[in-house]
Amino acid sequence: MQGLLNVVQGIINMGAVVMLPIVICLMGLLFRMKLGAALKAGLFVGIGFQGLSLVIGLLTTTITPVTEYYQAMGSGFTTTDLGFATVGAASWTVPFAPIAVPLIIIANFILLRTKLTTVMNIDIWNYIHFLIPGALAYALFGSVALGLVVTVGLSVITLFVAQLIAPKWQEYFGLDGTTCSTLSFITYMYPLSWLVNKIIDKIPGVRNVDINMDKLSGKLGFFGDTAFVGFVVGIFLGVITRQDITVILTMGMGLASVLILIPRMVSLMMEGLTPIGNAASDYMKKHLGEDAKLVIGMDVALGLGDPACITCTAICIPITILFAFLIPDMTYFPIPLLGIVCYVTVMCVLASKGNLLRSLICSIISMFFITFCANLFAPEATLMMGVTGLEVSGMVTDGYWGFCLPNILLSLIYRLLGV
Repeated sequence: MQGLLNVVQGIINMGAVVMLPIVICLMGLLFRMKLGAALKAGLFVGIGFQGLSLVIGLLTTTITPVTEYYQAMGSGFTTTDLGFATVGAASWTVPFAPIAVPLIIIANFILLRTKLTTVMNIDIWNYIHFLIPGALAYALFGSVALGLVVTVGLSVITLFVAQLIAPKWQEYFGLDGTTCSTLSFITYMYPLSWLVNKIIDKIPGVRNVDINMDKLSGKLGFFGDTAFVGFVVGIFLGVITRQDITVILTMGMGLASVLILIPRMVSLMMEGLTPIGNAASDYMKKHLGEDAKLVIGMDVALGLGDPACITCTAICIPITILFAFLIPDMTYFPIPLLGIVCYVTVMCVLASKGNLLRSLICSIISMFFITFCANLFAPEATLMMGVTGLEVSGMVTDGYWGFCLPNILLSLIYRLLGV
């Protein structure tokens, strides 16, 4: 069992940039693609994801002066924000992790074979969205069996939710044959944003405001172009945080570059995914009938090509930082949390159908709840980290206790039961 865990951890430790091409290539061969075509598909997906990671890194670097400006405004934060990578890695050390992964894969194939779902979740990198709540259940209630059931059960729930949002995902983002299978965002951020939109529909005046990036670009010409919008937002962030002129201009160019480069990277990923999707569709029809369909479950990052997502991200980052000073009894400064803002906005934009005002409202509300809950459930986060192989001192937390609905529910149940 330990050997299997070592193999799985070794694959995960290679990172999505290495793992995705391997998984895509193997999928291509499974669906009877020629070796060269399968390898090319895998490489294009890997290259696109690598480029996407680099661009997100550029976004982080660009807004660093903003982060430092707000961080210097206060002190006394006593809780450590570990970051999702640390918590994710720690979740692999719980006793049931080696069993959970093959069970997740087997469950997916059974549901596909019985036509109960059309989604094949190839996003192995994000299995941590199932493992972290499972590890939390194990830590809070002391049951290995419960941890395993939570982990595998969430993987199954994800398939059905991913299938439910697939038509909207494909229609809005133009990502045919795919869906988002990142548990935390499709089961929390999307429903929350849907609810916020329903409330906005009841507000006279506001409900009629429709600010669409494509329409904005058409009406304003160059001044509505995504590059110019990114440049202006970067300049604005630099000005309100009192940066030097050189920093302000650098931030403007940085955000303009991000808005242009992210769609290019997503198109590279789709260039690799499209032939895989076609081969998978043909294979399913041959073996399960002409009505059989297959939708590939992918990382929420695939939706980052929409300019409204990055625009909302840029605006929400300083607002999220301000929450550290506005939320009562806030004990941590959410620097690692800023890295997930861009992923949160994807579901906000999708639920708002690209309406920038609605997307921004949804994003701000989402980030408030995420920051608030990550702070509120720090004791439960600390308990979970205590049963893993990672040693920590003092109180710790992470965004998973803010944007992962199962973590929030498990923590609430734990407190209500007073275990």
